[in-house]
Amino acid sequence: MDKIIKTTALALVLSTCSAFAQKNNSIIIDPSDTQKNIIYKAANITPTPRQLRWQQLELTGFFHIGVNTFTNREWGTGKEDPQIFNPSALDANQWVLTAKEAGIKQVILTAKHHDGFCLWPTATTEHSVKNSPWQNGKGDLVKEVADACKKNKMGFGIYLSPWDMNAPIYGTPAYNDFFVKQLTELLTQYGQIDEVWFDGANGEGPNGKKQVYDFERWYKLIRKLQPSAVIAIMGPDVRWVGTETGYGRESEWSVVPMNNLDPTATSENSQQAVAFKPAGDMRGSDLGSRDKIKNAKGLAWYPAETDVSLRPGWFYHAKEDDKVKSPEKLLDIYYSSVGRNGVLLVNIPPDQRGLIHESDIKNLKEWKRLRDETFTNNLAKNADIKIAKGKNPKALLDNNYKTYFTTNGADTTAIIELDLKTPQLFDVLMLQENITIGQRIEKFSLDYWQDGKWEKATEGTTVGYKRLVRFTPVTARKVRINIEASRLNPTLAEIGLYKNALKN
Repeated sequence: MDKIIKTTALALVLSTCSAFAQKNNSIIIDPSDTQKNIIYKAANITPTPRQLRWQQLELTGFFHIGVNTFTNREWGTGKEDPQIFNPSALDANQWVLTAKEAGIKQVILTAKHHDGFCLWPTATTEHSVKNSPWQNGKGDLVKEVADACKKNKMGFGIYLSPWDMNAPIYGTPAYNDFFVKQLTELLTQYGQIDEVWFDGANGEGPNGKKQVYDFERWYKLIRKLQPSAVIAIMGPDVRWVGTETGYGRESEWSVVPMNNLDPTATSENSQQAVAFKPAGDMRGSDLGSRDKIKNAKGLAWYPAETDVSLRPGWFYHAKEDDKVKSPEKLLDIYYSSVGRNGVLLVNIPPDQRGLIHESDIKNLKEWKRLRDETFTNNLAKNADIKIAKGKNPKALLDNNYKTYFTTNGADTTAIIELDLKTPQLFDVLMLQENITIGQRIEKFSLDYWQDGKWEKATEGTTVGYKRLVRFTPVTARKVRINIEASRLNPTLAEIGLYKNALKN
């Protein structure tokens, strides 16, 4: 009898391991799961291919332009005359090149903001560029940006505001049909769409009622027409970090509780899996620690997008030409967004000419120079690695994200010593986990050898796709990275040591 029980238990373990070998981006937590089981499940949740592609972009851009650009407002009213939209020298290629030269890999265009003015000649409303003097009403700004992205090998995404102050049927069930028609036009006429960005703005319609958005229907349409596109913010693939400052959390878990997860929706290929958004407040300082997931009903890979505008506003205002964020501020934001397991979305608003303003271009270029000066030379690249136990330590310095070091057996800690061969001055540590295996590291520290003993330089909690930590500059030949806690075996892909181009 004892042999039968052991055999059954072993079969259950093997079945569970087999299920995780398929790598799901969400999982149900059963009421009978122990805390150990919950941690095991959390450690094996991984991003979908579209989520991984999005994470690896690191930097994306936003172009806010519309009637607000010409009324000097941030939010319009829906009553603007399309005749006011008339950029005198619009050059979408200049926008995309500006973004590309700043190191941005993908851009999103505000195809329609809350005012309802459409930047493409839609068949759904007269409130669009087709009734503007720009290009004699023959222009299509969505096409121009999409074409510029193709030309410059950049990703392209669209923002389509669910709230529409101009649509007379907003606030009624008919509006969802109207919105589906607009979404269908955008997803079928401009080639590949890499990101669809929805915000949660929801005001009252002419009937005094707020619209009930049919997000489930919209998600299914996107999955059908553009299956590789991530659906962001009010969507199932990417969440809002919670502020518009560009600053992410010190501890950013991509695996978070999802208490509205349906048991039939855990497969990437199921019909229901495409149509849910994790419910709950995603703006707290701690979303995915052991304490936060221990009572969860489900878990999902739901990473953070960190958004910020180059200027105080999201649309161009001439009075803000001298208020563009400095290169130094942008570098600080980079460390606090991309360097905290997020993707940074930077808004670059075109002006009334239809061009990116000179002030924005200047600061973006200098920001790129500072990043290049800091991160071009990994001071650890030629180091000798010493690890008492573990697999594939050479992967840590091979500049290949797909390879990774991990520990033996059930070890959840590791000590990685690096001999830099000559003393080096550094003040930035970079760590990357291979998130195709999962996000696991919960605590780490960096020590350096000085005067015959180890001194602590810095420490941190989560790593995820990328973690950058700044600290007081030190000069040392020997350093060690301590993985002090991890959910199952840590899978560390890369280590970097750098000298910040700016003083701390």
